[in-house]
Amino acid sequence: MDDTEPTSRASKASGNGERHALADGGGTAGGPTRTELVSALRAADAVRFGEFELSHGGTSEYYVDKYLFETDPEALAVIADAFAARLADTDETLAGVALGAVPLVAVTADRLGRRYVIARKRTKEYGTGNRIEGRLEAGEPVIVLEDIATTGRSAVDAVEALREAGAVVDRVFVVVDREEGARELLAEHDIELEALLTASELLADREE
Repeated sequence: MDDTEPTSRASKASGNGERHALADGGGTAGGPTRTELVSALRAADAVRFGEFELSHGGTSEYYVDKYLFETDPEALAVIADAFAARLADTDETLAGVALGAVPLVAVTADRLGRRYVIARKRTKEYGTGNRIEGRLEAGEPVIVLEDIATTGRSAVDAVEALREAGAVVDRVFVVVDREEGARELLAEHDIELEALLTASELLADREE
């Protein structure tokens, strides 16, 4: 998770993409369109407007509640279909960042018939003491799935943990890129950021 923390009750939300976002009017490889993704997030009441405190400091005029779109079966299905369509021609193992990306990676992996691993935020202090949960081989190519990218710090931490465990990781794929520096930070660590939606697309036709 790399998103804002809400500090007020706010109104719910009433999406020109580049390679990192779906084109409107047609999804990639038969997947959902950008418009369908925006509609799914809004139908789940996951896009809200108001004043919200950012986890890294400052405030934001909007908030994307990942727990609402990840626990809504219809929104989760649309997101997983979009991820699966974009990843169908790859053979990378999927990785989800705990906690928020676990539903995303689990359903996407099911769509693709592919196994996945979970990257914990810190090493487990009991049992196996793992930081990475699931089977992972040295040299295995992995793509990280995340919910929201703001600064990109949590995604970088997950990639570094996976690399330390022997994985080859150079891509992070998120639902929403808030366009607040994540792409630049990840690039500094030789990681490409891709997004189903950018904040600009998500808020393009905001109703006042």
